Amino acid sequence: SPFRSGRLVMKAISLIQPWATLVAIGAKRIETRSWSTHYRGPLAIHASKQIPRWAVDLCHIEPFKRLLAAAGIVQVNQLPRGAVLAVVYLVSVRPIWPYSTGWNWESQTGRQYAFPLDQTERALGDYTPKRFAWLLDDVKPIGPIQGVRGSLGLWECESSFLPKGASRGGYGR
Repeated sequence: SPFRSGRLVMKAISLIQPWATLVAIGAKRIETRSWSTHYRGPLAIHASKQIPRWAVDLCHIEPFKRLLAAAGIVQVNQLPRGAVLAVVYLVSVRPIWPYSTGWNWESQTGRQYAFPLDQTERALGDYTPKRFAWLLDDVKPIGPIQGVRGSLGLWECESSFLPKGASRGGYGR
């Protein structure tokens, strides 16, 4: 149920910047994780409050610099922190193998999915074998909605601020 203690909630994941923004602008469609999940459905993308120095440094090299600049972000302090930036649809989670080139398939409803693992997407994630590729579709940028406290792993956030219908399973389907 999308309700917890009388509040409308949805699943969320916190990402370090610049990855949260790259997902929110549609430049990054595959999120890599060391862990899998059985969850499929709408997922709020939250930008964590802190940006480690190594992540700041990445913002100044390619392809990060080019992708952020295309979205009008030329300085690290322009990246929202502690905020929900988008809602996506977690379509699938697939294991990463040494020679993964991407994932393509047709759903039972006939919808075609294509998640190519091109040079740019590869540069934006950790594609070490035995990790997991979280395949994200139907990106809906919102906000940013400031003052949202994140958490590790998948967590639940209040969804009253999200686009109508975003917390229901029919989102983007």
